Formats: sequence, C-alpha cells, structure tokens
Amino acid sequence: MFHRHRHQDDCRGRRHARGPFAGDDWHGRGRGRGGHGGRPRRFFDHGDLRYVLLQLISDKPRHGYELIKAIEEQFGGMYSPSPGVIYPTLTLLEELGHVRAEATTGTKKLYAVTEEGAAFLTANRAIVDAVMGRMQEASRAYGGGPAPEILRAMHNLKLALRLQLGRGPLDAEQVHRIAATLDRAVTEIEQG
Repeated sequence: MFHRHRHQDDCRGRRHARGPFAGDDWHGRGRGRGGHGGRPRRFFDHGDLRYVLLQLISDKPRHGYELIKAIEEQFGGMYSPSPGVIYPTLTLLEELGHVRAEATTGTKKLYAVTEEGAAFLTANRAIVDAVMGRMQEASRAYGGGPAPEILRAMHNLKLALRLQLGRGPLDAEQVHRIAATLDRAVTEIEQG
C-alpha cells in the first residue's frame, strides 16, 4: 500500500503514498476496488514490516500469532498479514540479531527485542514513526468496519460454497439443504 514515488511536479522531492489510500485523497477514493483496479492491497513498502514487528516486540515480547493479531487490530480489522509473511520476517530479524526467540511450550517461540534491535529502532525512529503513523491512519480510515471474526466467517462461507459448487451438479436434496442453511443464517443475523 505504501509504495513511494516522486511526483513529477514536486521539485522538492516529497514522497507520496500510492495504493488503496492514494488517488484523490488518503482514503483512496477514485481508485476503484483496492486502489489497484481490483488487485490485492499491499500495505507495506519493502522492509516496512520489519520495523512494525520490531516495534511491537519492543513494546512487549510476543509470539508470531500475537503479532499477526496486533497488526490486524492496528488496521482496524481490514488487513491481517499471513504467517507466510510474518515468520520469514521474524527469522530475518533473528538472523540480524534484532530479536531473540525463546522456546515456550510446544513449538511456539516468544520473540523479545535485543540490545541491537533496540538500538536499530532508536537509529530509525523517524521511519518507524512514519510506518506506525500510516497504520494508525488506516485504522482511523477503516476502523469501525466489520469485526475480523465476521470477515473471516464471510470468507469461510464463500469458500465452502465455491468448494461445494465446484464438485459438480448438486442434486435436489443438496440444493434444498444448502438453501435452508443459508436461510436460517440470514434469519438469525436479522434477529440478532
């Protein structure tokens, strides 16, 4: 989301955000779905996630899953990073010596910031503050939307229907059962 480019008319070299919050204004109006003609949103510039994770871990030691949830909350539920993005970044931070992983029960690791990581945060405070500020702006812009749990359930419903319908033609009993299930859910939601 926060790709940066230099606007040709801006001789002072200011950086402008591109992506779903760019366009006519910070909220991305006038750009269409997702700010990129329907392409998935990208919320961080290359390397920004490193700063976010390091800042969150410096606030308090966390597990990978807790970091995913913390970022989701920061974005007001509109974005949740995948484990496939979080864990490689945590490994990189560990290899750089910025965090250390402590084994806890099971396979979970608790990540804590090291002295080198704290020094890196201090040296890059302006960048960290800018990235965290953009996350807060996103939360203000999109907060108050559907709860992440509802978004997840909606996604799961769509996926279940696609899988069921993709298996081939449904018989009359299957059609009736699926329609009745959906009608019950609609009634419960309307009453709820």
